[in-house]
Amino acid sequence: MIRRILVLALSLCAILGFVSCATTKPKYPPSGLTERVLASQGVTAAFAFGSVVIIDGYNDSVPRLAPFSAGSSPSLMAVSPTRNIVAAFDASSNSVYAMSTYKEANIGNIHLPGPTSSMVFPNSIGIGYAAVPGATVPGFSFLGAVEVLNFSNAAQLSTIAVNNAKTVASNSDGSQLLVFSNDSNSVTVLNPGAAVPPVDLSCQSAPNAVCTIIPGFDRPVNALISGNTAYILNCGAECGGTQASVQTLDLTTFAVGTPLNVNGATVGLLSGTQLFVAGNGTPTGPLCTSIKSAAPTAATYCGTLDIIDLTTMTDPYFNSPSTEIAITDGYHDRIDLTTSGQIFVGSYHCTNVGNVNNPVGEVRGCLAIVNLVTNSIVIPPDNGDVTGLQGFTSRTVEYVAEDGNLRVYDTTTDTLLINDFIPEGTVFLVGYVGDVKAIDFF
Repeated sequence: MIRRILVLALSLCAILGFVSCATTKPKYPPSGLTERVLASQGVTAAFAFGSVVIIDGYNDSVPRLAPFSAGSSPSLMAVSPTRNIVAAFDASSNSVYAMSTYKEANIGNIHLPGPTSSMVFPNSIGIGYAAVPGATVPGFSFLGAVEVLNFSNAAQLSTIAVNNAKTVASNSDGSQLLVFSNDSNSVTVLNPGAAVPPVDLSCQSAPNAVCTIIPGFDRPVNALISGNTAYILNCGAECGGTQASVQTLDLTTFAVGTPLNVNGATVGLLSGTQLFVAGNGTPTGPLCTSIKSAAPTAATYCGTLDIIDLTTMTDPYFNSPSTEIAITDGYHDRIDLTTSGQIFVGSYHCTNVGNVNNPVGEVRGCLAIVNLVTNSIVIPPDNGDVTGLQGFTSRTVEYVAEDGNLRVYDTTTDTLLINDFIPEGTVFLVGYVGDVKAIDFF
C-alpha cells in the first residue's frame, strides 16, 4: 500500500512538472559545505605543493577535500561580486589561477609578463584585470600594463598599455577601470570594452574612447567607488608627494573635487555615509608619543585611521593629536569592518616588537583593531605582515592572515578565538597563508 502511494506521488510530480518538484531541494557545491572560506597557501617543501585550500567557515575546520591547484606560491586572491569565480596569483610563476566555486574546480591559468599586487574580477563572466607595473610592450621603452584575463574564452590574455600601472580598481560592472601608477599625480580611466586586443596602445594618445588621463591629484594610490563617484586616496608625502587627502572624481564628467586633507591615505573602506581611511601620511608616520590614543610602545612611529563624514566632507581626526586614532605603522593596504563594530587594519613592513613565539613584554606586529563601539584600540600580540582580512555576517569572527598564519579573532572580545577546533586561535595549514576570502554569502 505504501509503495502504491509513493508511485502515485511520483507520478503526480511528473505530471505537474519535474523542475518544480526538484527545485525544492537545496543546491550545494560538490563538497556539501555552505559556508566556505578559501586560503591561499604557498609551500616550499619538496613533499607538498602550494594550493588554495577550502575551510569550513562554520567551525573553522579544514575538511578532507582536495585543494585547488594554484602553483607553488599563491598569495593575492580576487573574488567576483557573485563569488562564482576566485582567482589566485602565484608569485613563483607570475600566473593567475582561476577557480569555479560552483563546481569547485579549476578553470585555467594565465601567465602574466610580471608580478602583480592588484587584480579585480568585477563581474561573473570570468574576465578580470591585473595591474603589472613591470610589463613590457613590444616596440616601446616604457613599462606597465593592465592585463586582461579572459577565463571565459580558453584563458586568453590581452594587454592595455598603461605606464607603471600598479593598482587597478573597478566600478560596479567593470565598464570603467581606474588605474594608479607609481610616482604619478594622475589617474588613468579605462573603458576596457573598447580596447582592441591583443595590445591596446590608446593611453599613448589619450584622451580617446579607451583611455583618459586625469591630472590634479597628489600621488593617488587607490579609490573607493560608489555609483558614479570615486573617492580617490592621495598618498601624499608618504609616497613622495605633498599631503595625504581624499578627492572625489565624477566618473561621468571627470570633474575633480577639492582635496580633503587627512592624516594618511593608502587604504580605505566605504560604509554608508562614512569613509574610513588609513595610512602614515609621511614616509615614517607620526611619532607614537605625539598621539594621545597611542598606548605606550617600543615602536617609534604609528599610522593613523581617519573617519570622514561624506555628507559634510569633514574629518574631525585630521591633524589633531587629541582625537587622532593611532594604529600600527607600515604600508597599510588591508582594511575590514565587522558587524560588531570593529575596524581591522593591516599593513606590511611595519615595526615588529617582541617575539610571538617567545613572548616577553610587549609583542606587536602589523595588525590594529579599532573598536568603534567602545572607542578602544587593540594592537594584538602577534608579529608579521598582514596579507588578508575576512569578516562574516553570520558569525562574530574575523579571519586574519598574518605572518603566514591564519588567525581567527573573536570580535566580541578582540582576542583570538579558542575552542576545540582551533585551540590556539589558528587554523592549521601546512604552508604560508597569503590571503583569505569567503566565497559564500553568510
